Amino acid sequence: MGDVSEVDVLVIGAGISGISAAKFWLDTHFDSRVVILDRDNCIGGTWNSRRGYDTFWTQWTVGTAEFSDQPMPRPPDEDLYLEFFKAKHTTKYLNDYVDSHSYSGQTLRNRVRLSTEVQSVQKIDGGWTVLSKERETLVQHTFQTAKLIVASGLTSIPNMPSLPGIEGFLGQVIHQDGFGSSDVLTSPDVKNITVLGGGKSSADMVYESVKAGKAVSWVLEATDTTGPGFFLSPKGAGPYKNAFEIGMTRLAGTFTPSIMNGTNWWTRFLHSSKYGPKLMAGFWDSVDTKARTEADYQRKNVQNFDKLSPHSPIFWQNCTGGLLNHQDFFDTVADNVRVYVGDIDRLDKDVLHLKGGDQVPTDTLLCGTGWHLSLQFFSEEQCRQLGLPHPVDNETPGEESNWAALEADADAKVLATFPQLANPPPVFIKPTTETPYRLYRHVVPLSESGDASKDRSIVFIGQVGVGNYFPVVECQALWTTAYLDGKLELPSVEEQKKEVALFTTWCRRRYLSNGRRGNAMTFEVIGYTDTLLRDLGLHSNRKGWFKDIFSSVWARDFRGLKAEFMEKYGYNGIEE
Repeated sequence: MGDVSEVDVLVIGAGISGISAAKFWLDTHFDSRVVILDRDNCIGGTWNSRRGYDTFWTQWTVGTAEFSDQPMPRPPDEDLYLEFFKAKHTTKYLNDYVDSHSYSGQTLRNRVRLSTEVQSVQKIDGGWTVLSKERETLVQHTFQTAKLIVASGLTSIPNMPSLPGIEGFLGQVIHQDGFGSSDVLTSPDVKNITVLGGGKSSADMVYESVKAGKAVSWVLEATDTTGPGFFLSPKGAGPYKNAFEIGMTRLAGTFTPSIMNGTNWWTRFLHSSKYGPKLMAGFWDSVDTKARTEADYQRKNVQNFDKLSPHSPIFWQNCTGGLLNHQDFFDTVADNVRVYVGDIDRLDKDVLHLKGGDQVPTDTLLCGTGWHLSLQFFSEEQCRQLGLPHPVDNETPGEESNWAALEADADAKVLATFPQLANPPPVFIKPTTETPYRLYRHVVPLSESGDASKDRSIVFIGQVGVGNYFPVVECQALWTTAYLDGKLELPSVEEQKKEVALFTTWCRRRYLSNGRRGNAMTFEVIGYTDTLLRDLGLHSNRKGWFKDIFSSVWARDFRGLKAEFMEKYGYNGIEE
C-alpha cells in the first residue's frame, strides 16, 4: 500500500501554476514542508520536455512569458519571430527556475515527485488525505496535508475520439500530448499522416508534418462542431512589435465588452451608448475581414480549402484559435494538404474511413482533439461541494433553483450593460450537461457554512483559460497565500454567489461555446489580475495613468509586489 507522509502543503501539478504557487508559499513560509506531485515524468506541464519539439512555438513574447523575479534569457535570433520564440526556451526557463529557488536547503525541484498520479482526495478531520500512485511501479503513497493547492491545469488529460476498428489499424494513434516525443516525423515507415481536429494544436501538427516531407490529410468534423480555429497574423502596429503586445494593454482590453474591466465613461461609451457599439462592431469586423483576406480561403483549384474558414466571427470566440508563428502557414497548407470534412466511420489497416464515403490513406493518426478536465481525482459529490464542474443532475432542487434565480438576475445585468451580447450569430453551440466552475475569483470554493474563514484549506490555481499564464498565476499565488493564511477578507457567501453568477452568465454570453464552463478569459488577463491585486490592496504594478492605458504589461511590472505584499500582510521571509 505504500507509506504515509505528512506535509504542510501539497501541490498537485508541476507546471507554471504549481511552480508559482509553491514558490510564493515558500517565499512567505520558508521552512514549510511542501511537496509537489506531477503525473508526468518531467517538469513544466504543457511546456515540459516530453511534450515539446524543436519547431513548437509559444503564443507569448519575450519579456511577458516569465516570472517577475527571474528574467528569461533572450533566445537567439534564429529562434525568434516578432518576439515570439520557440517553446523549448520556456521549457529550459522553468527547469532553471526550479533549480535556482531554494528554501531551507531544498530547491523547488527537490520537492517535486514526478510520474506520480493522484488517485483520490478526501477531507478527513479538517485536513486532506491524498492517495497517489507511481505510474511506473504502481506503488501507492498517501499524503496528509493541512492545505491543498490544485494546479493540475487544463491540458494534462488527453481527450481521445471514439475510433471504431482501431484494433485492426496497423499504424500509430497519437494525441497532441505525445506528438513531441514520438518518431512520426522522422520514421521512414510513416508516409501518410492524418490530423484530426481544427484547433491550433492540429494546425501546428499539420504544418510540421508537411515540413517533414509527409503526405498530410487534415480532417475536420462535419456535424456538431464549432468549426475550424481562427488563426491570426501576429504582426503588430505602431509602437507595438506584435499583436500580443497590443493585446497586453489595458486599452485593448476595453475593446471587448467585459465585466472584468470595470464600468466607466469610456466603457459605457464603447459598449452601451448609441454610437460606441457600432464603432466596436466596425473594428471587430475589420479584424475579421483582414484575417480571412490574409488566409485567402476562397483559393481556386484548392479542394476544400474554403472549409478551413471559421464558422463564426472572430469577436465571439466560439471556436478555438491562436496567432500564427509561420508566415507561410496558409500557403503551405493550400499547396500540400488534403482537407476533408467528415465524421469518422472507422479505421482500417491503413485507411481512415469517413461517413461521407471518403477514404483517407493513414499510416499515423494525430489527434488534436482537446482535453478532459484534470480534476478526475475528485468525486462528483466533491465537485458539487467545491464548486467544480459536475453533472447538472447531481444538483439538489434547492441548489438548481437558487443558481437559476441568481443567473437570471445576472443575465439581466449583463444585457443592460452590454446590449450587443443579446444577439449572437446563428452558430453551433456545444451542448453541456455540466455546471460551470463556481469558484470565487476562480480560485476558492464558496463557503456553505456562511463563514468563509472557517475552512481555508484548498485552492485552485490555473483553472482559467487565458493567453498568458505567468502574470495570472503569479497574482493567484499572492491572493491564495493570503486566503490560506486567513489574512484576506472575503464578502458574504451571498455576495460571492452573485459575483460567480455574474461571471458565468457573462462568460456564456460573451464566449458562447468556449464560455460554457465559466472560465474563459481570452481578453481578460489584465482585468483579472487587476481584480486580484485590488482585493489584496496592492498597486506597485501600476506605472502612471498614461502608461497604464497604452503600455503593454510586462513581467517586470510585477517585480515589487512580493515586497509590498509581505509588508502589508506582516510576513518576514528570508533571502533565498
